[in-house]
Amino acid sequence: MNDLYDRELRAHAAGGYSSPGAIFPYAAGFKGSADTGREAAEAINKKLGRLQRLVHGAVKGRGRYGLTAEEAAGILNMDRVSVQPRLSELKAMGLVKDSGLRRVNPSSRKRAVVWVLTEFAPVAGGDL
Repeated sequence: MNDLYDRELRAHAAGGYSSPGAIFPYAAGFKGSADTGREAAEAINKKLGRLQRLVHGAVKGRGRYGLTAEEAAGILNMDRVSVQPRLSELKAMGLVKDSGLRRVNPSSRKRAVVWVLTEFAPVAGGDL
């Protein structure tokens, strides 16, 4: 945890990731020094815990099959841009992992990470 804290302090000093006193992934992050990113992160912080629980529940509900950010957005009836950062936060918390699998998003036809609960993630060199 100290590594995450140290990394966030350095990122913040460089103009990034979290508002002062709010450490990612327990607060929404942002990149760069633009005030719009900071303002958006601060606005989402009011409902961050609830959103993280919803996304975590969607991943949990899919078991070993997992889901992409776009699939989670569809299940939760939310925008993908609201879901994707929550998956990054859950990953930083150690609650979800990249399964190593990829599925094509219907909207973009691009491959996307399939997220699973940490307990279903492959061990290095292992299988799901």
